Amino acid sequence: MSSPTASAPAHSPPRPIDVALLASVFVIAACGLLYELAAGALASYLLGDSVLQFSTIIGTYLFAMGVGSWLSRYFERQLPAHFLRIELLVALVGGALPATLFIANAYAPGAFRVLLYGMVLLVGTLVGLEIPLVMRILKRNVRLQELVSQVLTFDYLGALAVSLAFPLLLVPQLGLVRTGLLFGFLNAAVAVWALWLFRHELRRLRAHALACTAVLAALAAGLAGAEHITRFAEDKFYQDRIVMGTASPYQRIVVTHGRLGHRLYLNGNLQFAESDEYRYHEALVHPAMAAHGAPRRVAVLGGGDGMAVREVLRYPAVESVTLVELDPAMTRLFGEHPTLRRLNGDALASPKVRVVNQDAFQWLQQGSDTFDVVIVDFPDPTNFAIGKLFTNSFYALLDQRLAASGYAVVQTTSPLIARKSFWTVAATIESVGLQARPYHAHVPSFGEWGFVIASRRPWRMPDALPPGLRFLSLEALPLLFHFPADMARVDAEVNRLSNQVLVHTYEQEWGRTGR
Repeated sequence: MSSPTASAPAHSPPRPIDVALLASVFVIAACGLLYELAAGALASYLLGDSVLQFSTIIGTYLFAMGVGSWLSRYFERQLPAHFLRIELLVALVGGALPATLFIANAYAPGAFRVLLYGMVLLVGTLVGLEIPLVMRILKRNVRLQELVSQVLTFDYLGALAVSLAFPLLLVPQLGLVRTGLLFGFLNAAVAVWALWLFRHELRRLRAHALACTAVLAALAAGLAGAEHITRFAEDKFYQDRIVMGTASPYQRIVVTHGRLGHRLYLNGNLQFAESDEYRYHEALVHPAMAAHGAPRRVAVLGGGDGMAVREVLRYPAVESVTLVELDPAMTRLFGEHPTLRRLNGDALASPKVRVVNQDAFQWLQQGSDTFDVVIVDFPDPTNFAIGKLFTNSFYALLDQRLAASGYAVVQTTSPLIARKSFWTVAATIESVGLQARPYHAHVPSFGEWGFVIASRRPWRMPDALPPGLRFLSLEALPLLFHFPADMARVDAEVNRLSNQVLVHTYEQEWGRTGR
């Protein structure tokens, strides 16, 4: 029998250098996925339609990784040196990606898409080069079968770790700019680790050390000034002075203050302006509340700023208000910040109010309580996550939670600018057997804005309105239900979970305005 050949070193214990390189695979995978997620999140924040943005970003990134893998065949000598240089490039370009895109959106919005996909292509190509080079370096000491399984194991573990940390920890605690720079720092740390591991193989050790030092210094400076970078970009984008900005797992929340008072923005979209929010919220709440007569149990879906709750509490008959808001950062901010509490009349501190931080769709599915009035105050359907809250499935659940004589009212975008979108919501409400009574009001910050009352019984004109209103009156109320020719009803398809036609229609109509 022949003795074992000398080509079987794979059964020997792994060398420290191999363990270190496998650990670097974990970091590389985590960083690579982080840059992909950051680009997708930024695109969905700034361009809307999260499904489209994430799909195109992921597709572009994977294509670029394939290009990088193919290009790796041309790296034949000095593999550790090439690996080190690529890590430093990934650290710089990937780490700076969120900050660069934020600034580009503020100062050169026309170039944003080109820069977005250009950076995604560049980072994806560099990341695609990393793993093949690591495998070829490891191949010198590890059997191919074990090499592939070990590298892929660490690659997938790194991806899992960052996919969980990104929405739950990194974005809420650090924000996108700091998160990008932090992971760039990790890529640079891998380069430093490679510098030490291969110090005896690298020809120009001093030059590599200087490059590592320069990149680490640049990223450290970026981390130290991350808040200034964010404010530099957002001050230009929002024009008014930013008094508060935070990122939650769900959205970027910014409050500004200028000549016309405070404004709230979610993902860059205006939600209210202090100067005229009373017009919007009085129009949203009182036609349904006053028509009911004596509503005791009220639910507000969305509206975490507490403005709609403020209007609901004008009615002495109200015994309880359930506020269902997905984002706890919103209700916490408007329940604790002194200026914002003043704007909502400290409504969230009322003993009548119960805050539920949950997805409204799930809340409707899981409960059985019925309500006299339900105020539905969601943001516009800019993506499928919000679009599901404008579907016939949602309105069928809403119908089940309405008391027999109850009214629901839905914020329904502009019937002038997004005419078909507005009437799509009305048609969708009617498709589940509810009566729809559309109306509109002029809010200077938004223009002509629309609402739809949904109920089983016909809506009636109220006999009285609560005192102290600044916009609505019994004399003016009938005018809200008149639609001139340019806002009159048009044929519209029912919005279903399976098609989400409203999201596409909304994007087309608002896109024509350049918004």
